[in-house]
Amino acid sequence: MKLPFAQVDAFATRAFTGNPAAVLLLDAWLDDSVLQAIAAENNLSETAFLVADRNEQADYLLRWFTPTVEVALCGHATLAAGHYVLRHTDFHREWVRFMTRKAGVLEVREDDHGYAMALPAYPPERADMAPMVKALGVTDPVDTRWHPNGYGVVVLADEAAVLAVKPDFAALAAIGDTLNIVTAPGESTDVVSRVFAPAAGIDEDPVTGSAHAVIAPYWAKRLGRNRFTALQASQRRGHLDCEVDGARVIVRGACVTVIEGSFEV
Repeated sequence: MKLPFAQVDAFATRAFTGNPAAVLLLDAWLDDSVLQAIAAENNLSETAFLVADRNEQADYLLRWFTPTVEVALCGHATLAAGHYVLRHTDFHREWVRFMTRKAGVLEVREDDHGYAMALPAYPPERADMAPMVKALGVTDPVDTRWHPNGYGVVVLADEAAVLAVKPDFAALAAIGDTLNIVTAPGESTDVVSRVFAPAAGIDEDPVTGSAHAVIAPYWAKRLGRNRFTALQASQRRGHLDCEVDGARVIVRGACVTVIEGSFEV
């Protein structure tokens, strides 16, 4: 069968920046082993699979797979999926809602920044993250935080410290399937971060929407305001606008389609 396929650079205003995600539109769910094999074939940090299911709550069912595992929440591939539906299908609205298995209903809406995406807010709590700090190669963390959905946050003094991080990926992977985030005040933006997930087959993720669902509540409190700009300082780099709105984090950014065609199974 031929499946509609697109590759989208999320949190990007031009090709080859931001975080690439594959988006595939299905008539019905394929076997999980097939979905995982497709994601492995794409070899991107995430592949998003959509099945139309229009009802009062949502318009599509949405699942995400890295090359090795299915994940509970992915921001950049949700943004890419919203871009695909709103720009490349006959969906005649300015917003789309996705029903997910573990993150509830997520919405992507057209916005002055390109799109605004509503994610659940995951405020991290102070915790001893010594194994993660050691695996990251960090010696002087300002703060360490944890969210039980598997997000570890190590706060550093400044942007230079974030850029200097050189993780031991084997040691990070041995800790478990966690998202390992380093963050600090930025220079050209309010906040800077990098994100590592070697246990999920991604040594360094280019731009991670879900990480900002975790660090946005932290930075909103520390900065004393609910909206701020952010840079994820991977090699590809990506800019985000973040806003804490009660139990949600609104993450804004643009998308660029770089491939559109079909995937043959």
